[in-house]
Amino acid sequence: MKHLYFTPGPTELYFTVHEHLKNALKEDILSLSHRSDKFKVIYADTVASLRELLGLPEDWHIIFASSATEIWERAVQNLVEKNSFHFVSGAFSGKFAACAKRMGKNVVIEEAPFGQVPNPREAIIPLDSEFISFTHNETSSGACQPLEDFAWVRKNNPNALIAVDGISSLPVITLDYEQIDTAYFTVQKCFGLPAGLSVWLVNNRCLAKAEMLEKKGIVTGSYYSLAQRVELSQQNQTPETPNVLAIYLLGKVAKDMLMKGIDQIQRETNYKAAVMYHLLENTPGISPFIQNPEHRSKTTIVASCEKSTQIIEALKSKKLILGAGFGKYKEHHLRIANFPTHSKEQFEMLADKLSEQLDSDQ
Repeated sequence: MKHLYFTPGPTELYFTVHEHLKNALKEDILSLSHRSDKFKVIYADTVASLRELLGLPEDWHIIFASSATEIWERAVQNLVEKNSFHFVSGAFSGKFAACAKRMGKNVVIEEAPFGQVPNPREAIIPLDSEFISFTHNETSSGACQPLEDFAWVRKNNPNALIAVDGISSLPVITLDYEQIDTAYFTVQKCFGLPAGLSVWLVNNRCLAKAEMLEKKGIVTGSYYSLAQRVELSQQNQTPETPNVLAIYLLGKVAKDMLMKGIDQIQRETNYKAAVMYHLLENTPGISPFIQNPEHRSKTTIVASCEKSTQIIEALKSKKLILGAGFGKYKEHHLRIANFPTHSKEQFEMLADKLSEQLDSDQ
């Protein structure tokens, strides 16, 4: 039996990836020029499948980048002249705010204690905020921001651009694109692919803001701007040599998910999350870290457990790989990925093995 990864990214490969890799080798995808007609077809197919899977409106644009960290920087360059506002619910949302500060922007933060999410209705958002950032699913803590919060902030801040970090939740969640302006994700989490590719979704309000900044003489990119990226994307091209294999695999997996059906994927995610949270709530020695059930992530389940290191090692000996806690919680938390790549049967087996290990430790 090979190792089975329940780590929150990189994670277990989506079950069809092995076959797609074989086909990529047969088709010489790894040697393909990104200026070739064949690559343009791959690019167009991937974008079309993603657009359908995500329910993305036709007037939104899909841009490929190397990582979410790159997207943070590009978003600040292209969408913020002076002032940005960041809801922070953990390490990664905090890193985005820090990125904006390093780039010289006036940054206002509404931060919740680790394990909670900010309440937008209690936040004082400056009227001059140009950009408001949410993290839907904070991978470090397992805290999940309610989707309805995006609409509330949009209604009360109509001139600001609303951004959503969907790194460990897309495509499992359904976003209302009328309520936001940009979102982004990486492929090594819910898509079950190797790291090295991220996807940036932007609407025309973002594009107009970037073009306005350029007209003011503000540099919106060191070697490409958002406007240039969008223009090239419409030609099924990128400004730099991209990760051709990753784009190819993303398109294939997106198509596989479409065949399965996003409704089915969401139902299975809900079921698996219910199985694990039931165990955490009813087993001595372990408990959900997120106290408010309404704010518990369904895709990144975080458990409080003082014997987490021993449990991780014990399950590793059974070929089951769990994630450790983040930062100072490394030895006090378990982080368990519940992504589309993890079947119901695999999750039930994990729950059984985890329960057995906890019982043996008592």
